[in-house]
Formats: sequence, structure tokens, C-alpha cells
Amino acid sequence: MTSKTDFTEEEWERLGRAPLIAGMAISFADPGGPIEAIKESSAALKTLIDAANDSAKGEFVQAIAQDVAAKAQKRENPLSGFKPDRHNAVQDILDELRAVNALLVEKAAPEDAADYREWIKTAAQKSALAAKEGGFFGIGAERVSDREQKMLDTLGEIFAATPPAPQR
Repeated sequence: MTSKTDFTEEEWERLGRAPLIAGMAISFADPGGPIEAIKESSAALKTLIDAANDSAKGEFVQAIAQDVAAKAQKRENPLSGFKPDRHNAVQDILDELRAVNALLVEKAAPEDAADYREWIKTAAQKSALAAKEGGFFGIGAERVSDREQKMLDTLGEIFAATPPAPQR
């Protein structure tokens, strides 16, 4: 079983903030207004907190989620240490998530990595479903926009069981 001792403190923090960053990826994929952003961020945070109390997520995911939930209760920013460049935010977010997947490949047991990947995909999916996009006062809005779906597909590729080869 994979545990916190298999990672440096910085790596463990990266693993903990990744579900929130996956939610951020959805928000940046199709920026709506502030209410949509709050709904999407809240959905990612709820996924993280739910995992802290759900042994079905696996011990590895649960341990990470419990650490992040404890930090949040102390009012510590779970995203500290990650500051995407405002001009290149989407690329920085995707690069961070690729680095997290590389950590899984390098250090996590296959079953723990699979649980973690599923957790990240769930956080992103719930963020995408949290707020309707487009329309006028909700009329004509869609649950998951094309740009959000494209980002979900990109995250699915990043967190595939076997990571894609680096592009040159």
C-alpha cells in the first residue's frame, strides 16, 4: 500500500491539491460568472471532503483527503504552493496535473494510483456538472459545455492508467 511516507512533503501537498486544480481546470475551460466559479470550486472541494470520510475510495485517497480536510479546518489554503501564471493558467494547470500523474506512476502502487485517478476524474466531473453554462438566466443553458467536455477529455488522457508519451 502507498502511504505518505512514500512522498516528500511537497509531493504529498501536490497530491492533495490536485482535485481542486482539476476543478479549476473546468472553470478555466469555460469561464462563466462568479457564481458558476463558486459552484464549480465548491463541487471539487466537496469531492475532496467526501473522500476523507469514504473508505471505499481506498486508504491512499482517504489519507490524502483527510490531510487536506484537516488543513482546511485550520483555515490553511489547500492550494498554497500553486500559483498559475494568469497569462498561461490553463497550461500551468495541465502541467501541474501531468506532474501529479507522473508522481503516481513513479511512487504509487497500481491499485492506489487507480483509486486516485478515479478520484481526480470524479472531482472534475462534479465540477463540470455543478453549474449550467450559457443561456439567459438558465434558459437555454447546458449542463456541461463543449469546452468543459473537452477539458474532461484532456484530464482523462492525463490521468489514463498509462500516461501518454510527452509531445515534442
